[in-house]
Amino acid sequence: MDEKHILAKARRGETDAFEELVRLYEKRVYAVALRSSGSPEDAADITQEVFLRAWRSIEGFRGDSGFATWLFRITMNLCVDHARRRQAQPQTQPLAADDEAERPIPDSAPTPEEQLENSELGRELAAALGEVSGEHRQIVLLRDVAGLSYTEIAETLEINEGTVKSRLSRARLALRTVLLRRGNLLQRPASNGTKGGGQA
Repeated sequence: MDEKHILAKARRGETDAFEELVRLYEKRVYAVALRSSGSPEDAADITQEVFLRAWRSIEGFRGDSGFATWLFRITMNLCVDHARRRQAQPQTQPLAADDEAERPIPDSAPTPEEQLENSELGRELAAALGEVSGEHRQIVLLRDVAGLSYTEIAETLEINEGTVKSRLSRARLALRTVLLRRGNLLQRPASNGTKGGGQA
């Protein structure tokens, strides 16, 4: 069954269909929330709230844009709200514990070496994303983490595709500058780095 039919069933209140949508999107939503918050616990909370809000509102989803666009608009709004709350509170804990900084929803568990690498990478990226503007952070998360197309990003942020491309280019440059200043991440082999140097 394709996504359109699953969505139609979910809009009629069929929980099994909505659970299928959750399975299709939860990993990507979680990845965005994790990169935005830097905390697996906060990312799990954000992910749960995203789908709770989506379920409460799905009956009124009109389909003017794609489901992914609608869902990631909810995701970005919640990530922004979380960032604002975090900035308003004193930071009493690190972004994430060493052994939990990258606790993914995917089924396959990483090796100990991959887990260590991922945890360090996750902390670096979350910290660096916290240093760029909210505008730049959103567009990097949507393109490089969520994997949305330019059209989907344009619909999510309600801007035109030309603005998406130019903003993404500036955002990647800003992120790369922060990572270079931090001094660690981009000295590793390219396969372990970020997409920050290129234009998709």
